[in-house]
Amino acid sequence: MAATLISPLHALLPVDAAALRFFVGVDGGGTGTRLKLAGRDGRVLALAEAGPSALGQGPEQAWRHIQQAVRQAALDAGLAPLEPARCAIGLGLSGVSVTAQAQAFMAQQPGYAALALDGDGFTTVLGAHGGQPGAVVAAGTGTVGEALRRDGSRAMSSGWGWVTGDEGSGAWLGLQAMRHAQQALDGRATAGALAAAVCSVAGQDRRTVLAWCAAAGQHGFASLARLVFDSAATDAVAGALLAQAVLELERLALALDPEATLPLALAGSVALRLAPNFSPDLQARLVPAQGDSADGALFLIRRSLGL
Repeated sequence: MAATLISPLHALLPVDAAALRFFVGVDGGGTGTRLKLAGRDGRVLALAEAGPSALGQGPEQAWRHIQQAVRQAALDAGLAPLEPARCAIGLGLSGVSVTAQAQAFMAQQPGYAALALDGDGFTTVLGAHGGQPGAVVAAGTGTVGEALRRDGSRAMSSGWGWVTGDEGSGAWLGLQAMRHAQQALDGRATAGALAAAVCSVAGQDRRTVLAWCAAAGQHGFASLARLVFDSAATDAVAGALLAQAVLELERLALALDPEATLPLALAGSVALRLAPNFSPDLQARLVPAQGDSADGALFLIRRSLGL
């Protein structure tokens, strides 16, 4: 199958690819960084992890954690510390769509000979489908869908953030569960297994629940999603929330690929757990992911260099 043209959102590619010795693929988000180090032949030599490298948390932190993972990968591969001038790096990072953040990150790059930067959702698509056209619905803490179409165009849907969007995600499920628990505490809803489970975590009265909500953030609310899954068999509200999450993810898949012709991969714990509840038509399109976002970042840099 012919390679689809891939253009990263941001690139630094003034280099003779023949001079490169190593390729680095980075998947970076708000909770951590995953990195794969590969040789010229594309064979992965080592994997490493480090702290967050989401651009919204600052370019200095992002590069610090990426470089920490690079050093660990080189060590694990039995290599001397890598010279950035002999390496090409592909990066799929959250926050790339904010131009100022991406530019600040690019300005601080520590001397890599070639660099290709895009969003972690797009590198997830590349990894899942081996660099070929396809779509991914990712629902974990947040929700986003991205697709690479056969004409080389790209599509993105959802991913607006947990405060106003990310329907079907863990944080969205947690928010709905908390709203129900608050209504049960008020007497506006019947307290069942889900409300009791949420209150066992967040508190049994208004003061403690408000304090929990004020401190929770996206990941705190996402942690409540497991309570929805655990309560669904005996609690009608929990079951209805999971059914609504399925509908939201199916709407997302349809928005990415209205003709429903692209292979579809799932990513994220919530999407994978809900997969058995998807409609037969959507399930017929599902394919296992060939690789992850770090693999996709390796595709991104190699394809950008014409390799």
